[in-house]
Amino acid sequence: MSSRKTVGLVLGSGASRGWAHIGIIEALQEAEIPIDFIAGCSVGAYIGALYASGSINSLKKFLLRMDGKKIFSYFDVVFPRSGLLNGSRRVQELFSMHTDVQTFAELNIPLVMVATDLMLGEKVVLKSGNIIEALRATMSYPGLFAPVRINGRWLVDGGLVDPVPVGVAQAMGAGIVIAVDLNSRIVSRVRRRHRMPGDEKQIETSTMAAEGEPEPRNELVKKMIDFYEGAESKLKIKTSGLLKRDASTPDIIETVMTSIGIMQERITRINLAVDRPNILIQPRLGELKMMNFDHVAHAIEEGYIGVQEKLEDIRNLLEST
Repeated sequence: MSSRKTVGLVLGSGASRGWAHIGIIEALQEAEIPIDFIAGCSVGAYIGALYASGSINSLKKFLLRMDGKKIFSYFDVVFPRSGLLNGSRRVQELFSMHTDVQTFAELNIPLVMVATDLMLGEKVVLKSGNIIEALRATMSYPGLFAPVRINGRWLVDGGLVDPVPVGVAQAMGAGIVIAVDLNSRIVSRVRRRHRMPGDEKQIETSTMAAEGEPEPRNELVKKMIDFYEGAESKLKIKTSGLLKRDASTPDIIETVMTSIGIMQERITRINLAVDRPNILIQPRLGELKMMNFDHVAHAIEEGYIGVQEKLEDIRNLLEST
């Protein structure tokens, strides 16, 4: 009797569209599709790390409760020498509030993250050591967050070279690769709306959340909510005042992130033509800007739908010898 094929899940970069990864994971869990390896880039690495630590449901509840746009506001506008935002401590808070895991070795599922060597322009695969440092590197958008020094190399967002790291999952030994590309321009068929009271219930009934996971650490969540109340307006006031921009002009953060998103879309097309996944899921989120962090429920739903549309193909691959 032959053993089943191993499955690698590739979670790509995509800023606010990244919440779709939660719906994708939930749909795979509901269908009892096994995940043996995870390769992640940027927000995909963050969600992949929490999933691999057994804390994905904690993250989902937190996002739906908080209004995802505030999460980006947690990063202080400081205008340091090498980035607009100070993200060092915030990344640790946003990860550690959901799990006690600190190293790759503690994860339930093998995970690798992709970053970029700022000096050489090379892809760097991170798979051991401290998870927080690796997350800071793979999520370090150039110009927004300062580069992270790991093993003598200055690292930034992996999306600069490999937004959907299919080749990395293949190298891990995955027999079947399910890849998630968030950078397509496919527009949703579901009417997009802002989060409303009751969205939590709607998403809970349309997707299957993992059970038995702890609530986010209430004291830390309360502390963050209290401290950062009004942070979004503070961010806008600082950037507008310092840059003297017109209200109708895209702000600097939106401009940087959207520009990187355009670049990542082109790179993804090229890379996927070389390293082809067995299953490619492209949630219909083309109408969302990179900074639309407040459409959590919508992004999760589109991720869930994306898996449902490919479920028969996934099962056929698993059943084939």
